[in-house]
Amino acid sequence: MQVRPLHFRSATELARLLRARKTTATALLEACLAQYERHNGRVNAVVVTDLVRARKAASAADRRLRAGQPKGPLDGVPMTAKESFDWSGTPSTWGDPRFKDNIASVDAAAITRLTAAGAIIYGKTNVPLMLADWQSYNSIYGTTSNPWDLTRSPGGSSGGSAAALASGMTALEIGSDIGASIRNPAHYCGVYGHKPTYGLVPYQGHLLPGMVQPGDITVAGPLARSARDLATMMKVLVGPTGPDARGWSVKLPPARQRSLRDFRVAVMMTDSQSEVDLPVQDLLGKLTQFLGKRVKALSTTARPGFSTKEAMDIYIGLLRSAGSRRQSDAEFAANAQRVAASDPQDDSYLVKMLRAYVLHHRDWLKYNERRHQMRLLWDSFFDDWDVMICPVAASAAFPHNQTGERHERTIMVNGRPVATTDQLFWAGYSGCFYLPSTVAPMGLTPDGLPAGVQIIARQYGDFTSIRFAELLESQYGGFVAPPGY
Repeated sequence: MQVRPLHFRSATELARLLRARKTTATALLEACLAQYERHNGRVNAVVVTDLVRARKAASAADRRLRAGQPKGPLDGVPMTAKESFDWSGTPSTWGDPRFKDNIASVDAAAITRLTAAGAIIYGKTNVPLMLADWQSYNSIYGTTSNPWDLTRSPGGSSGGSAAALASGMTALEIGSDIGASIRNPAHYCGVYGHKPTYGLVPYQGHLLPGMVQPGDITVAGPLARSARDLATMMKVLVGPTGPDARGWSVKLPPARQRSLRDFRVAVMMTDSQSEVDLPVQDLLGKLTQFLGKRVKALSTTARPGFSTKEAMDIYIGLLRSAGSRRQSDAEFAANAQRVAASDPQDDSYLVKMLRAYVLHHRDWLKYNERRHQMRLLWDSFFDDWDVMICPVAASAAFPHNQTGERHERTIMVNGRPVATTDQLFWAGYSGCFYLPSTVAPMGLTPDGLPAGVQIIARQYGDFTSIRFAELLESQYGGFVAPPGY
């Protein structure tokens, strides 16, 4: 079996090598920086660096490791962070020129926890404008490309994160997800990502200037090249901060399953709300066939007790309501006028989005109540099934397209153009209901593009979905480096 170069090994393996003194934190950092120097000009994943600080931190880690006193499970492991996370002394612009001078004075809570565990941060990775696209481009930092095909998107909004991992520029990443912003990039770039249960990972320091309260649905979470790395990062990241930490703590249940034979698996291949491209369906079908003889039970028809149409409608209403506070007064008034002039029977995505932007609080409460009813239906579903596996998106990575608004753009699915926003269904089917979802690579399409499987578990079952991904990694397949890196 071919041995991977250091820059493509998992963070877990790198940490083991460091403790065994078979490498150094300085050597690992320089290996990532060599990849950065070699490839970032084309990929444009890492857009902010502080190499002086990183090299000092790596030297300090080497001293601790030589003394046999590691700081934590990640001591000496190099990483980068999504640009929107505050890292003291560097900009957090969210890709918006209005915030180009927004220099963080303190680290985000997630960054603090990762560096306290010994991670060596050397830079930050690219995002779309206001984290609102499945591409990662903006007028400050430019466009990030997919290492598998530079003409295609790496996903968004944690697109720079996934591209940096896939190209070997970093060993770990921290991202965020409200509309598959961890999951889609992991899928498009062939790496691992985990969208945690809502509220588990602190959001402090990942907010627009002047804001202190996280929005609905959105979460922070890890990306990596191994499922085990996701588990390690979650153990570091989970738990409240500030006043909340005075009154409560989190103890996530471990996965009960030791092998695939212990899992009851529901499978969803495609859906009328978002048809899935056949090459992606074929990969999921092959995985399903593999699992059929190895799991405790498998069903391709088991579903929670509500329609997928209602799941999509509730998600769009709550998702776009969550983003409504970004509107100026003038934008709010203009959107209210557009809604008033629309046909009440109009069920198009654009009109549903505009209605959510100006939703009355009384109506929002109705959406929220139904969301929680459906959340309990999901929980009942997981009395009978341990995980649901399904697509992450409607297709593999699509070509760059920066024309017009996102809701006006299309992607090719089964030979015909469909609205990119249709695939929000795959983001919201778990995300709207606070459920954890792990993305794991499941192979390459005939075009040579990676595709991932989304593994959904019940609320607070984060280690269950990650455990399933670990078993797939060891028995089915995992991260594969893109050619030429």
